[in-house]
Amino acid sequence: MAEENRVVLIGGHGKVALLAAPKLVGRGYAVNSLIRNPEHAADISATGATPVVIDIESAGVGQLAQAFSGASAIVFSAGAGGGNEHRTRAVDYDAAVRSMQAAKQAGVDRFVMVSYSRALVDVDSLDPANSFYTYAKAKHDADAYLRGTELDYTILGPGALTLEPASQRVVLADKAGKVNGADVEGEASQTSRENVAEVITHVVANNAARRSTVNFYNGNMPIVEAIV
Repeated sequence: MAEENRVVLIGGHGKVALLAAPKLVGRGYAVNSLIRNPEHAADISATGATPVVIDIESAGVGQLAQAFSGASAIVFSAGAGGGNEHRTRAVDYDAAVRSMQAAKQAGVDRFVMVSYSRALVDVDSLDPANSFYTYAKAKHDADAYLRGTELDYTILGPGALTLEPASQRVVLADKAGKVNGADVEGEASQTSRENVAEVITHVVANNAARRSTVNFYNGNMPIVEAIV
């Protein structure tokens, strides 16, 4: 049972998490942002969140569970950033799985995973030699693991991330990232990072999209109407 309205953001210094933290604080949550580099602590504090220095790549389940104890929700928004296959798997899959196990151990049911819109299907069409394959496989497998848990999960699948301000409006995509059965490309396949932060805040604050996957791009429908 959560002792307070506290959210733990994993990957706290990432662009999405830095945008989500002040929105969650504004909704009355205490936010603990997990960071690897203590030099990033001031950036976290500036958002209104509390920095917690933990390297999720090396932290065990017990250490993570201790950090999660008493929280009302966990948001996994970490990523290795590509470029290093070993580290991509270590962060985007291994650390994600340990975080899920730690959430269960800590008794925190609500778990929000930031994935991407084609995570379910890219592994079936990409050549394993493709530089994107390791990331796609890690995200696919982490999402699959989460769906197999008893956690009260929401998997968020935005499109290509941009730096535009939040429109607070989205269009929903199907499990393959298509809209109305059609592939999307160019601007239609983009999602602003701040819209992702808005969606995180919405699903946490309103307990929306429970035990479901939500793929979305920038669109015309207000978030609060699109995601229930």
